[in-house]
Amino acid sequence: MTFATKLTVLRLLLVPVFAFLAISYGLSTAAGTPDETLRWAAFWVFVTAAATDGIDGLIARHFNQISELGAFLDPIADKALMLSTLLILTFFDWGVEDCRIPLWFAVLVVLRDSVILAGIRVMWSARKKVEIRPHWTGKVCTFFLFVVLGWVMLRITDLSPAYPCAFAAVFILLSMLQYIRQGMRIMNWIRDSERNA
Repeated sequence: MTFATKLTVLRLLLVPVFAFLAISYGLSTAAGTPDETLRWAAFWVFVTAAATDGIDGLIARHFNQISELGAFLDPIADKALMLSTLLILTFFDWGVEDCRIPLWFAVLVVLRDSVILAGIRVMWSARKKVEIRPHWTGKVCTFFLFVVLGWVMLRITDLSPAYPCAFAAVFILLSMLQYIRQGMRIMNWIRDSERNA
């Protein structure tokens, strides 16, 4: 197992650690006795796990450590971290003034990922070669999703989390449309004249 893949496995292992700490903090907040040690521990576990996301890819490319196992585990680790954090921060209050992610935003993120996975399944069923290229909208979407999660974990209460969520939602929708378009090209559902649009 390469070092890059070990970092990916570490990210997977940190997901339940983060979940335990984050849920414990949410429960302590609900009980009226918020344990700030739990909040900061959860935050730093999340930061560590998120940092491995960029580092493992960098190491894999720079030191030629790209492997089938790493390529398989990396998106699973990414989604496990992102979705678990998103859902916990949606259903557990993380501070004063209802500091949590709005339910509509969590539904939108899950919908986007579900549409992408369903599209990949359709392409596999049609025996098409699945080559989804990263697009700038997806990268911006991921960046603003991290901003939203950090906003809640750091309890920035001067402005409701709904505002950064609304901003991030624009890029979530744009990236979803872009991936749908790529899927339609692979399935040959877009005419040749539209391929370069």
